[in-house]
Formats: sequence, C-alpha cells, structure tokens
Amino acid sequence: MGHTITEKIIADHAGKKEVFPGELVTAKIDLAMANDVTAPLSIKTLEKYGIEKVFDKDKIALVLSHFVPAKDIKSAEQAKIVRDFAKKHNIKWFFGEGEGIEHTLLPENGIVVPGDLVVGADSHTCTYGGIGAFSTGVGSTDLAYAMATGEIWLKVPESMKFIFYGKLNKWVSGKDLILYTIGHIGVDGALYRAMEFDGEAIRDLDISQRLTIANMAIEAGGKSGIISPDEKTIAYVEKRAKKPYKIYQSDKDANYIETYEWDASSIEPMVAWPYLPSNVHPVSESTHITIDQAFIGSCTNGRIEDLRIAANILKGKKVHPYVRCIVIPASKNVYLQALHEGLIDIFIEAGCVVSTSTCGPCLGGHMGILAKGERCISTSNRNFPGRMGHPQSEAYLASPAVVAASAVMGRIAHPEEVASEVLV
Repeated sequence: MGHTITEKIIADHAGKKEVFPGELVTAKIDLAMANDVTAPLSIKTLEKYGIEKVFDKDKIALVLSHFVPAKDIKSAEQAKIVRDFAKKHNIKWFFGEGEGIEHTLLPENGIVVPGDLVVGADSHTCTYGGIGAFSTGVGSTDLAYAMATGEIWLKVPESMKFIFYGKLNKWVSGKDLILYTIGHIGVDGALYRAMEFDGEAIRDLDISQRLTIANMAIEAGGKSGIISPDEKTIAYVEKRAKKPYKIYQSDKDANYIETYEWDASSIEPMVAWPYLPSNVHPVSESTHITIDQAFIGSCTNGRIEDLRIAANILKGKKVHPYVRCIVIPASKNVYLQALHEGLIDIFIEAGCVVSTSTCGPCLGGHMGILAKGERCISTSNRNFPGRMGHPQSEAYLASPAVVAASAVMGRIAHPEEVASEVLV
C-alpha cells in the first residue's frame, strides 16, 4: 500500500522507512515558530526548567504580529520578552513590528519550503501546507520543548482527500473553496486529520490561494492542510528558498479515510455567517445583510494578490458612508509592493483606512474592534462570538472580492454588483 504526502514527510523526519495513521512518533523539525502572544509562554517555560540554549538559532522564527504596534502596556511587555529573548539567543528569523504576519512572512521569504516539518504556537501554522510542507499548530509548552530539542512528538494523522474538478467561475477563489469544504464537513469534520486538496480547480490556483486553503484547515478541526507541489510551487519557491527543499507526492494507491469530490464550476462566492466558519451560505443568499465594517487583510487573505483584487473593485468607487473599511497588508513587502503598484492610493481615495502590517482586528486585537451589535465582513478565518470584538457583534467571512464589493454597497454584495473585471 502506498503513502500520502503527509505520511512521507513525517516518516522522513522521524527517521523511519514508513509510518501509519495512529502511530506515535518523535520527529525532527525544520522550524519552530511563535508570535508575541504565544512566544512569552514558551520562553517562560524554558526559563522555568533552566534551559539556557535553544537547539538551533537558525531554525526558530519569532514574529511580533498580533498586538503590535503595541496597543497597551501589557502588549508592549509581551513584545519586549520576545525581543530580549531573540537578542539573547541571536535568533536568525526574528521579525519586529510592522514586518508582517508570520504565515505570510515565512513562505514569502523562503524560510519555509516544500517538504519541511514545521510546528508553530499558532493554530494557523497549517498555512504552509499550501506549498507542500507538513505544518501544524502546537501549544506553547510543546513549542518550548521543540525549541530546546529540535524535536516534536505527534500522532500520524489519518488523511482526507478533497478533489475539486472543473473550472472556477469568475470571482470564485481559494477562499470560497475552503469555505465550501468547511460548510460541508463542519468545524470538526476533519478532527486531527490531514486535509489534502487536489483536482483541476486546485491546480489552476496560484500559490496565494493555495495558502489560503491550507490556512483554514484548522477551521474544520484539521491537524494540517496540504497541497502536493507542482510546477507553480517550484516556480514560487525557487526565487525565495533560503535552503534546499524536497518534493513529496502522494502515491496513487495511498489510503484516505474519506474522499470528497466536487464540481468547482457549480460553486459561487461563499459567505460564512456567525458564529461558525461552517455556517456557509452563497453570496446570493446573503445580500440582505447590512454591515458596519469591512476588513481586508489577515494571514488568510492579506497578500498582494488579495489586495489587487480588492483595489480593482474599489478603484473609482467610494466606501459606503456608513461603513468603515480597513485594509492591512499582511507583510511589509506586500505593503511596499501595493505602494509601488498604486493600490494604497486606490484604497485611501476610496475612503479606506490602511494600516501597517498586523493581525489587528482578526483576533479582536486592535485596529478595528467591533462594538455591541456591529457587523463586519472580513477576509479573515474565524467568526466565533467575540472573535473580532464585543461578544454580541457579528463577523462574516468571505473573499477579498466579496468584502470589497460589500464595503461599497453597505451590505454583503456579489462582486458583479460593483466591478466587472479582475485585475491581472
């Protein structure tokens, strides 16, 4: 019997010829990552046990991304703990305020490459599966162990396969495919499983959209999300990679606990209503919902490709007078590129607020908190009660195209209502 891409990556990192679902293994990691919320807990754990040295200063990434620039004293102190630790241990991949969100930064800078095994103290670490890495979120104490030893123990997950045939309709994106998936299987439909995506529609997606799909695997309970590398992956990685990489592919006779097959041409832009990412409805059934805020950004949809789509819709338009539209590029490089392409001008002229790179409103951190009773349509990944502010506020999840169109209309809107062409 053959093996999945996930099983092959884990087996190689565990020093074994093969592994099987349910097996407990200890595996060597290629990178351990934490941010300003989770890293301080890991650092305090290391200090508690008197561990004075990390396993490899070049295989740890620390990113200040969630509550920065610091919104209050506690946030400033959290960031200082991370900054001091990075300085003490000469951590190679330390990114300070404004550098960006970890899940955009690491692939963008070639720090994560295909075939890597990455653990991060953040649930959306699964993003890197979009370029063919096995990456998963862990707790801060598990991350402390990984930082000290260079290893992690894990149970080999069962794999599920999601095949999207056909061609995507205009305005349908990777965000819509993952929302469609979660809508069908539920927020626990892939609990502790590797979600593998394939099919013609997936192969047609650019790397940005593949990263979006992998990013939200956790919203279905997945241990990871992954897409086997192809020529697009290699083209993306070749100009970025800071180290050698290895391409893994699933065998044709690999075993999957479940397989889903869908016709992508039947899918329209999707919207996840409160209060679960699985409460998914077509945009055509959502246009009666008025909004107070629109947010374009986050590790899910804050890359340059996302900003181009949003800017194309907003160009020459104005944000609805009773809506605030917040745009946050997911990294400094994305911000600079958006500046050079004139996208920031478009956003500001349309009436948007543009911020330096930060997670900000996605987790209810800052830069766009919702008041009681307010509604936000967001390109982010999670819409639980209180996720973006007051427990009685509401967050709706959608693609950059739908969010931009909604910002103009003052209600959830199909992009066709506002624009007719996709910016290339």
